[in-house]
Amino acid sequence: MIAKVLTTLTTTLLVRNPTITAAFHQTIQRNPASIVSKTQKTNLGQITKLPLLVMKMSSSSTSTETKKRVLVPIAEGSEEIETSSVTDVLTRFGAHVVVASVMPDLVCKMSRGLKICADVSIENAANEEWDLIALPGGLPGANHLRDSPSLVELLKRQKEKNKLYGAVCASPAVVLQTHGLLSGPGATCYPAPPFRSVMKNPSDSKVVVQGNVITSQGPGTSLLFALSLGEQLFGKEKADKVAAELLVHR
Repeated sequence: MIAKVLTTLTTTLLVRNPTITAAFHQTIQRNPASIVSKTQKTNLGQITKLPLLVMKMSSSSTSTETKKRVLVPIAEGSEEIETSSVTDVLTRFGAHVVVASVMPDLVCKMSRGLKICADVSIENAANEEWDLIALPGGLPGANHLRDSPSLVELLKRQKEKNKLYGAVCASPAVVLQTHGLLSGPGATCYPAPPFRSVMKNPSDSKVVVQGNVITSQGPGTSLLFALSLGEQLFGKEKADKVAAELLVHR
């Protein structure tokens, strides 16, 4: 009886949320036996594990049809301050933020050891439309982002459609510059010679907005970067309100 209720609950959540559906199917493909065993056990302590997992993955998804959709790709070695700043701040703006892994697994160990579980794989995300794509930096995370065919194709499509995308820290130089995705000279990046040397007339500004491309310097500027991204999506009045709530002076 409990297993039947669990199956009904899980099915309802999957139908209502495409992000959960993708992650659930990915789990089934990797280890179908684990799903079957969870639905067949009658020990309440065991059974509650699956709904808790599903609820965790659905935490940022409500009324997505009317929200701006933001994609934050991550990898092994991505910078955690930049990743969390972008996801947190844009959620405060009211965006529906989805974190996508470019690695084989959804769980990525970040540059300083923090582990973050992505919502979906980049392959799933590549089939959807996004109002904004924001890349964290960090190494070797930026290298993994650069080498992801699905992400690169998605970014090129974003550029062709004149839709917003941005990068911070190493990623402007490592990802955007490498694939010709910067809007000419004057973008910014982490202020170190290996990155600045490959950029055309790099700026010393903390955040640079060039049309639909936004770049920033690093962990310490990531809140300003995220607020700038939000301003491009929601306008200056909303950005000023969120900045005041965060006690950030722009």
